[in-house]
Amino acid sequence: MTTPLVFITGASSGIGQALALRFHRSGYRLALVARRTSEVKTWASAQGISADSYEIYSADVAVTDSIVAAGRDCIARQGVPDVVIANAGISVGMDTAVRDDIEVMARTFATNNIGVAATFHPFADAMAQRGSGTLVGIGSVAGIRGLPGHGAYCASKAAVISYCESLRGEMRPHGVRVVTISPGYIDTPLTRQNRYSMPFLMQANDFADRAFRAITAGVSYRVIPWQMGVVAKLLRMVPNVLFDKLLAGRPRKRRQSEQ
Repeated sequence: MTTPLVFITGASSGIGQALALRFHRSGYRLALVARRTSEVKTWASAQGISADSYEIYSADVAVTDSIVAAGRDCIARQGVPDVVIANAGISVGMDTAVRDDIEVMARTFATNNIGVAATFHPFADAMAQRGSGTLVGIGSVAGIRGLPGHGAYCASKAAVISYCESLRGEMRPHGVRVVTISPGYIDTPLTRQNRYSMPFLMQANDFADRAFRAITAGVSYRVIPWQMGVVAKLLRMVPNVLFDKLLAGRPRKRRQSEQ
């Protein structure tokens, strides 16, 4: 089919839904992945998206066989996507002194890191053989420096940024682009649980519009909004002793037992 196709994980809410709507409005067919497929179908109907322009795939990105099977099913039913967005992720606070929180960290890495690679896996060779395509990893400004109480999330998003950078060099000779999008604070169900200030908070639809332009332009890395990009660059330059003082007493992300 000549109509372009985008494959998006985490399509049941937040950034995933906003990106799906933005790509749909630009004429893309949709391959939407979520655990809660009924919610995706209800949302698509409410948005007036015709049933023949999208498919929904049930998968848990934290389970490698599950998301790989969804990718292969997409190829069989809709073809090789033009864009694959590994958007699904979780964000939970942790305390290293609490045994249960080590499991939280393992689950975070399984979703945010192994899940990203497993999402790309079914499409990497197919895109390389075709000589085109775009793989998009969703990082975070939180991946720039570690924030107290955010160890699992910050580490996972730092890993997404590094992984996508590595993958970019691997895929470039085959004509496949790898794009890393690092959001700042976006108004989603995930961030509404935060109990600290969120500077430059952006609406999900506004984020999706800027992300769409970056993805289709094939930029290698983009922080959205740009103001958080400036903050990220400043954070990289702040000496550790000052960085630690600035964050002393800052409210921490809610742990699993607090949600």
